[in-house]
Amino acid sequence: MEIYIKPTKKASIYRKKWVTISDVCDVFANKSDEQTIKELKLQKTGNKREAFHISVLDIVKVINSAFPGCTVNNVGETDILVEFSPTPHKPNAALNWLKIAFACIVLFVGSATVIMAFLTDSEMPKVFSRYHEILLGTAVENPYWISVPFAIGLAIGIVVFFNHFAGRKLSNDPTPIEVQMKLYENDVTDTRTSALQAMKERNEDVENPNA
Repeated sequence: MEIYIKPTKKASIYRKKWVTISDVCDVFANKSDEQTIKELKLQKTGNKREAFHISVLDIVKVINSAFPGCTVNNVGETDILVEFSPTPHKPNAALNWLKIAFACIVLFVGSATVIMAFLTDSEMPKVFSRYHEILLGTAVENPYWISVPFAIGLAIGIVVFFNHFAGRKLSNDPTPIEVQMKLYENDVTDTRTSALQAMKERNEDVENPNA
């Protein structure tokens, strides 16, 4: 019998005594056996929040024990990070808005400081003044007909780059922040999975010193 599984990189489990195959991966098999495979138990949970590592080999062993002689094909991840909590996480709306406001203030002040520092270091006012002198023949310290369009163009460039304006996305493409957050989340998940996998292997070596 051919069985196809697609494990996910990260899974969150709540209020369950056992982690089953359906919690960590999608399963495709014969209709008569698919539900049975999904309900196979992988690991017992505790009474507190914890995270643990499940390998695709653990899934294959459990399936082969229930269906000897079957062929399990993995089309997903090879290592899974499982986060268990006895109760679902309840987000604090006030705290979330406070975090968003703080992040916006930091980003706004930081970005403005970086832009002003760059323009000062590159002596842009002198460049604008030089443009005015070259084009009109007179020296002006702050030619507004150049600096104002430059400021407007800078603002438009920022809006286009971040793909957001007034709470709306300009296109369906992911924003640079969304891309970086996704990369950061993947790095955190991979690091935690590797650490839990190493801990699991050390525990197995202690339990089986002669293996």
